[in-house]
Amino acid sequence: MKFFIDTANLAQIKEANDLGILDGVTTNPSLMAQVGVKGNEAIMNHYKAICEIVDGDVSAEVFSTDFEGMIAEGQKLAAIHPNIVVKVPMTKDGVKAIKWFSDNNIKTNCTLIFSAGQAILAAKAGANYVSPFIGRIDDSSWDGMQLIAQIANIYAIQGFKTEILAASIRNALHIVKAAEAGADVCTCPLDSILGLLKHPLTDIGLAKFIEDAKKTEA
Repeated sequence: MKFFIDTANLAQIKEANDLGILDGVTTNPSLMAQVGVKGNEAIMNHYKAICEIVDGDVSAEVFSTDFEGMIAEGQKLAAIHPNIVVKVPMTKDGVKAIKWFSDNNIKTNCTLIFSAGQAILAAKAGANYVSPFIGRIDDSSWDGMQLIAQIANIYAIQGFKTEILAASIRNALHIVKAAEAGADVCTCPLDSILGLLKHPLTDIGLAKFIEDAKKTEA
């Protein structure tokens, strides 16, 4: 399973990349706003800076909701760097845009996926990634991991090459469960990735090793 970090914070992206396990980055307008990046030129420059840090796919989301707007905006985003993946919403015009991008060799990530039917449409249109929002599904009293497993099963049966990118990850356990359910990628905050490092028995064991090491000192 690939690891993407879901942020526009350059320091956090660098920290995750330094771990040696980072495969890509996902962003959206909300994440850009959180780090104070505003205005088209500033956003474009920020995407370029992210691409210079990470050697992997970087999802850059369109702001437009109509077909023509998505195409125009997506072309500009794709021109920033070869690693850019155009992030398109799951709408009627979004599906049309994904098909156009696919036909023109521009990679896409279909976002705001909440059902297997939506995931089928995105895959048929040629999306490189689909992003089911696990945390938001759980918030609605549905089972986000069940959706991941359902999509994974359908894609395997039908031979779809689209990768399942588990999004809206809230904690380290979500990452483990997404891996079990068949996600190809998880995208999450840095805290969730670092949470995988933690276990009380590791802390106890390390403390014992350090204590015993001191006893061997001359």
